[in-house]
Amino acid sequence: MTTPAAVIVDAAAYAQAVEEAVKAAAAYYAGGTSPLDDDTYDRLVRGIAAWEAEHPEQVLPDSPTGKVAGGAVEGDVPHTVAMLSLDNVFSSEEFTAWTASLARRIGHEVTRFSVEPKLDGLAIAARYTRGRLDRLITRGDGTAGEDVSHAIGTIEGLPHKLAEPVTVEMRGEVLMTTAQFEHANEVRTAHGGQPFANPRGAAAGSLRAKERAYTVPMTFFGYGLLAQPDTEPELARRLGELAHSDLMARAAAYGVNTTATTAVPGITADTVEQVLARVQEIAALRATLPFGIDGIVIKADLAADQHAAGSGTRAPRWAIAYKLPAVEKITRLLEVEWNVGRTGIIAPRGVLEPVEIDGATITYATLHNPADITRRDLRLGDHVMVHRAGDVIPRIEAPVAHLRTGTERPIVFPEMCPRCGAGIDTSEQRWRCENGRNCHLVAALSYAAGRDQLDIEGLGHTRVVQLVETGLVADLADLFTLTRDQLLSLERMGATSTDNLLAAISTAKGQPLSRVLCALGVRGTGRSMSRRIARYFATMDHIRAADAETMQQVEGIGTEKAPSIVAELTDLAPLIDKLAAAGVNMTEPGATPPSAAAADDSDGVSQSEESAGGPLAGMTVVVTGAMTGPLEKLSRNQMNELIERAGGRSSSSVSKKTTLVVAGENAGSKRAKAESLGIRLATPDEFATLVADFVG
Repeated sequence: MTTPAAVIVDAAAYAQAVEEAVKAAAAYYAGGTSPLDDDTYDRLVRGIAAWEAEHPEQVLPDSPTGKVAGGAVEGDVPHTVAMLSLDNVFSSEEFTAWTASLARRIGHEVTRFSVEPKLDGLAIAARYTRGRLDRLITRGDGTAGEDVSHAIGTIEGLPHKLAEPVTVEMRGEVLMTTAQFEHANEVRTAHGGQPFANPRGAAAGSLRAKERAYTVPMTFFGYGLLAQPDTEPELARRLGELAHSDLMARAAAYGVNTTATTAVPGITADTVEQVLARVQEIAALRATLPFGIDGIVIKADLAADQHAAGSGTRAPRWAIAYKLPAVEKITRLLEVEWNVGRTGIIAPRGVLEPVEIDGATITYATLHNPADITRRDLRLGDHVMVHRAGDVIPRIEAPVAHLRTGTERPIVFPEMCPRCGAGIDTSEQRWRCENGRNCHLVAALSYAAGRDQLDIEGLGHTRVVQLVETGLVADLADLFTLTRDQLLSLERMGATSTDNLLAAISTAKGQPLSRVLCALGVRGTGRSMSRRIARYFATMDHIRAADAETMQQVEGIGTEKAPSIVAELTDLAPLIDKLAAAGVNMTEPGATPPSAAAADDSDGVSQSEESAGGPLAGMTVVVTGAMTGPLEKLSRNQMNELIERAGGRSSSSVSKKTTLVVAGENAGSKRAKAESLGIRLATPDEFATLVADFVG
């Protein structure tokens, strides 16, 4: 979809729009802050350009159109070759029109394109003399930039010394990965500073900071390689003749980081259709990437085509940025709601002034926990940066502190449970009602009875409310001691529905340990983790006997989570005893308890898992999309159980460790990532045949 332009109705509105755009660009390029988010700025500049196209005689000299960085920044270190911006397109139609224009300019169709993610960072030029990094320069106004060589040594992917003693200039983006951004905010707030609003601002501010008491790591991705004036002539000639894709391969051989190491490596494409297919692939993977992208860069790959196309004052004519819908917007935080979950966790949720992000209207966003609110110094009335990518729950990144007016108000934390009025356990970052699960017993029981836990058909929310309000059920174990007479005494409970419910409860007693463990709702675990714990220990007695060190032997349980799980199981001991006394199964079919040797093994795999046979033995399997055929009625949890019965390991994310991806209808980013990594794909029918002996 094309980003619509802001509507400018007269010369006064045009002048105001130019002033607003220049101020926003200055803040964005100089310090990484801005009163406008990227989407709003793009709309504004497109509106300015549209007005100027209709009124060329009224173009103001300060207009951001046709200028690198919107004409907002300057520099004092000259670039040997202009360091330009990129023009943008926002749809396949606009891209196709651009390729036609490029073909007319160079006299023939482009036969090879390069396609790379557009990294959301700060452009810099890194100059190497005889293989040693000696200068870093920002893009500035395109003709000269700012010297930021003091940042050498803080940027990963930009080595001090190249693999060859060459004199070259490497151009690319400096950014912060998601992990680096979180670390930077922890360090910054620990030193009394305001948290960064987003990773790009964090990178821009950190790159320019000269006198901070601390440094934070950043990452470099190269996108250009060129000669310097004192480059050896033969090397300079060769670099000038190489295709862009070959230049990137050479940069990687020198030891410089490029997108080749990521899930979205740069590729070459021969046709417009192939380019657009790659655009969709990268867009589908966007939410899973550990760094931000805001589009895809497409270039004429061959040097001859680039030379023939030439460049304008602002941008090369042989490259374009295909912008993706914004995943971050600025809006206002109106209120904070405190909701109690089924385990008693008290979770804050931000109420927002409605804002549209990537086609969805966002009115709520997660605030994680009270400690996070304090660390980010959030206040009611703040302008905040809200992030939403794909189906990820929207989250509030940080306040846009420079937009504060002084009218913002502190967020008031609850002093007692907002649901039941009990005290609050504030000993951990996530606060919890002192009544724990009993605070929200209906939610806890409804979850336990769900399809992927104990699967008690006929025990829906309304029936659970009845049982709790009449006093027949005070905890999960009470469900398994209900009598026929007790159920018949309930309103709208006939003989047939009573007998059906009792039969479903009786069946639930035989569910595997993994489902019982999941039904208990141990904090820090879910369906996948419950299966891993059950398969590793095989019995509830072995699980309860495990200390924190032993618990860490289970894959995915680290030093922080293990003590919490052990403590939680200790708290649940009376309930577990009641469940066992009621006849609920406490063993995992097909698993055997770990021996002493297995318990000491650091790889977290029990003997039963190591020796497991089956067609999926040793395989890590990811399921995505809608299942069909024999697998159509299986929930995602049942699919994961099937994988493990067949000897494999289920996973929710695709990585280099993934062996097989089962891709059903409407499979999206996970299928695209599997294809980019060369991972084997299977249709639901193919997978059903592979595990036929274990289905059902």
